[in-house]
Amino acid sequence: MTIATLEDKLKPLRHQLNTHKLYSVLNNLEDVSVFMEQHVYAVWDFMSLLKALQNQLTTTTLPWVPVANPATARFINEIVLGEESDINELGEAQSHFEMYLEAMDQIDADTNQIQLLLSNLQNGLSVTEALTKVKLNTETLKFVKFTFEVIDTNEAHKIAAAFTFGREDVIPDMFFQIINQSKTNSNSYSKLTYYLKRHIELDGDEHGPLSLKMIEELCGQDTTKWNDVLEVSKLALQHRITLWDGIYNLITSPTLE
Repeated sequence: MTIATLEDKLKPLRHQLNTHKLYSVLNNLEDVSVFMEQHVYAVWDFMSLLKALQNQLTTTTLPWVPVANPATARFINEIVLGEESDINELGEAQSHFEMYLEAMDQIDADTNQIQLLLSNLQNGLSVTEALTKVKLNTETLKFVKFTFEVIDTNEAHKIAAAFTFGREDVIPDMFFQIINQSKTNSNSYSKLTYYLKRHIELDGDEHGPLSLKMIEELCGQDTTKWNDVLEVSKLALQHRITLWDGIYNLITSPTLE
């Protein structure tokens, strides 16, 4: 199998995601707030996917020893640099997650639940335990649980699949839809606009291509691994679509929240 074959097989799900009805209902700041209050969990667990890959593909323990594949180590380290310590709109080093939290604060979106999750994790709770302590939309909870199920496989090619085809590969198209279809003046959420445009720039021009090369390096000529990548990628996209379904329902039927 090749990257081109994979992408062809994923086209129907990508189309479903890129034409999702959610984008057309982001009409005002209240809608954007609802979106961000759920999407922030995807921004957060993305970092766990990234760090899981870094643990798999580089040496993160002592004493340091060379890794088997310096190419994949370089790929993932370059992506970590951009995601964990990028430059914000003020020229300061900041993770994309922290940029997102500031963007939420700018439009008065509720960050209490995600902050509670982080606090519980810092106090030693497991991810599963911490998730039970926060108020979370059902579809969002399923999305996060799937992410950590993939991480718990400890198989680099599967984690890379969720990262590349469920996240990095689809992000530019997805965020482009959000920017284009939102009917709210973007000056009202300049920090979110910066975050989205930065993601489009990095993921479209740099991180996306790097992630595809990483998949090729990890799978090589192993048919089983390529099939695993296809299966995990499909599931990741399906969970993203379901997450979007859940947010759409929150925006259009707020009484069900």
